[in-house]
Amino acid sequence: MTALVEIARGWIGTPYHHQACLRGVGCDCLGLVRGVWAEHSGTPPLPVPAYTWDWSEPQGRELLAAGLEVHLIRKPPAMVRPGDVLLFRMRRGAVAKHLGLMVADGARPRFVHAYRGHGVIDSDLSAPWRRRLVAAFAFPPLTEKE
Repeated sequence: MTALVEIARGWIGTPYHHQACLRGVGCDCLGLVRGVWAEHSGTPPLPVPAYTWDWSEPQGRELLAAGLEVHLIRKPPAMVRPGDVLLFRMRRGAVAKHLGLMVADGARPRFVHAYRGHGVIDSDLSAPWRRRLVAAFAFPPLTEKE
């Protein structure tokens, strides 16, 4: 099991809280990814501007994907491995704005994500979730400073 997977699983049970990023207290899906990386790298979570529930939908802009590409390493979804970040489009024609962290591959692939109304949970990467998967990203390697 990778360190990122261990850290992500440690967030399970954290309540859902829009824009938050604090293990055991509250987070949303972006806060989960920011918090897991902060724990892994030993650096504070990167700040993000305030965002609303419907952010980027009126403009139809893929802001989350663009932001992830600045900080992470994009990879084909078919090459996803435990510890990678998953980006989902929740409905056809909508912008992609739900994130999860892959925690198991093989016969029963799984991911951890912060889901409104449920908090941070561990879910099967089932066929419906696979249909929604639009991109995958790897965290950058840790540097000596981190």
